[in-house]
Amino acid sequence: MSFDSRDFLGSVSESPGVYRMLDEHGETLYIGKARRLKARLASYFRGALNTKTQALVGRIADIQVTVTNSETEALLLEQTLIKELRPPYNILLRDDKSYPFVFVSDRHPFPALEYKRARVRHNDGRYLGPYPSSGAVRESLSLMQKIFRIRNCEDSVFAHRTRPCLQHQIQRCSAPCVGYISEADYRRDLEHAVMCLEGKSDTVTQELSEAMEAASARLDFEEAARLRDQVQHLRQMQKRQFVDTGGGDADVFALASRPGALCISVLTVRQGRLLGARHHAPANGLDLGPEALLGDFISQFYLGQAREIPAEVITSHPVPDATLIAQAVSERAGKRIRLTDQVRGHRAQWRELARTNAEQQLASQLASQTQLSKRFAALREALELEDTPRRLECFDISHSHGEATVASCVVFDENGPRKSDYRRFNIEDVAAGDDYAAMRQALTRRFKRLAEGEGESPDILIVDGGKGQLNMAREVFTELGVNGITLLGVAKGTTRKAGLETLFVETVDRSLDLDGASPALHLIQHIRDESHRFAIAGHRARRDKTRRTSTLQDIPGVGPRRRRELLRFFGGLQGVKQANREELARVPGISATLAETIHRALHG
Repeated sequence: MSFDSRDFLGSVSESPGVYRMLDEHGETLYIGKARRLKARLASYFRGALNTKTQALVGRIADIQVTVTNSETEALLLEQTLIKELRPPYNILLRDDKSYPFVFVSDRHPFPALEYKRARVRHNDGRYLGPYPSSGAVRESLSLMQKIFRIRNCEDSVFAHRTRPCLQHQIQRCSAPCVGYISEADYRRDLEHAVMCLEGKSDTVTQELSEAMEAASARLDFEEAARLRDQVQHLRQMQKRQFVDTGGGDADVFALASRPGALCISVLTVRQGRLLGARHHAPANGLDLGPEALLGDFISQFYLGQAREIPAEVITSHPVPDATLIAQAVSERAGKRIRLTDQVRGHRAQWRELARTNAEQQLASQLASQTQLSKRFAALREALELEDTPRRLECFDISHSHGEATVASCVVFDENGPRKSDYRRFNIEDVAAGDDYAAMRQALTRRFKRLAEGEGESPDILIVDGGKGQLNMAREVFTELGVNGITLLGVAKGTTRKAGLETLFVETVDRSLDLDGASPALHLIQHIRDESHRFAIAGHRARRDKTRRTSTLQDIPGVGPRRRRELLRFFGGLQGVKQANREELARVPGISATLAETIHRALHG
């Protein structure tokens, strides 16, 4: 069976990451990285391709993706996997001699940062690197030229210049060739650039911040602004990379589940570096909870087969009998193994990355055409419809004690979630907490637009809330003269557990109880959960918008001294607003809790 690119691309993440293309035997054909996985993978199935790429695409039977926190992490992981798996369609590096370097000459009064493919012993100067790819070198050199305006021309060109070149005009060179900068100042900028390439950007940022304050004190605002821009560019460059932390061996297990599907992702970390991710979909015949299922899986993973066991096992959920499992695994490994779900710092980042990969893989499973067709056919049979429904809509209401009420409308068709048709309705002029009135307003607005020719008509309308909401939907349909749409109310059982819902079809007098394993119920649960998620996201955004504050002065716990440290660290208020929680916590005097408070105040 050929690879269905449309179904696959419909569920691929927009995040950065690494993808592996596999043939029908499960062998890796090609490994690549992407800043946006969806856009990069879509390019293989659209437009004109060269002969090699056409041959590659023709052999694809499956594509596996690993989501990363940044493109840099994706690059590191890509190189690790290529070196390990040596796929036939990748360019393979023979040894470290082919890795590129950055060279700084000691003989020239105004040295350039030069790209070098290999070391040359007789050169007088410093080599920085090696780097994982030529692209990484060129990207680093471009950034250093942008921040510190280091020249990139050949020595022969430099010696014969009589006026500044275009690089100076676009502020990427300080024009030492015509004496626009002194040798001492140029050497200072060059040394700062070298320190950044050596990983000492924190020291450089501190020096630049102090120079910025000094320039501001002597009223040299143009110089202060230039230094401020350098500080802000460096802060962007300094975003922490969690894929390579310099140490630590761990396997990270994360479980994601939805009705009818589950996925366990295992991230392998060795010496602080993420080596890859594996995804598993074990059968859950006993309908175990996520904690118990994860515990059983880990036991089989280590005790059921021979494999390397790291010193630490991190899980997304607390595992029952964790002490017993750790003891058994420790005996198997011949060393003490720590099993925990309570981690902080970079280990917490590994755990979150594993969760992201599990959710991404699960979304791909649920979006498969075979799975969806089976669920839609089961829903037609369960509701005794003549034709298989093509379009489902589901409405839900979200608010906090009546504040910022939002109604969501999500749409599913035969290809799964149709996010371009999702809609939110900000509910106005209803009593706080009156979900029935909120549902009436949302349905009225939606189907008035439909009567005016806006949008497509659903085959089935699902309302979350049971009898009361179903009656409200029926009243709206009667008032607006809407016909030909099947109404379905979903009421949670007394225990509110998934699988125990009661469905009301058309009227409250016709109830339907489906088996917990029914594909039709899984489809209804999926769209219900998606509408719930979409409503909550809209409600929180609307609520936080009204609470948001945009100045540091109004944030509790941020006094004059901390404000000064924040502005100095990031080079201004704009830099503070662009920082994430981890970056804020790196500022002297700012704890992780206060960083969370500041980020929430600035972003909601």
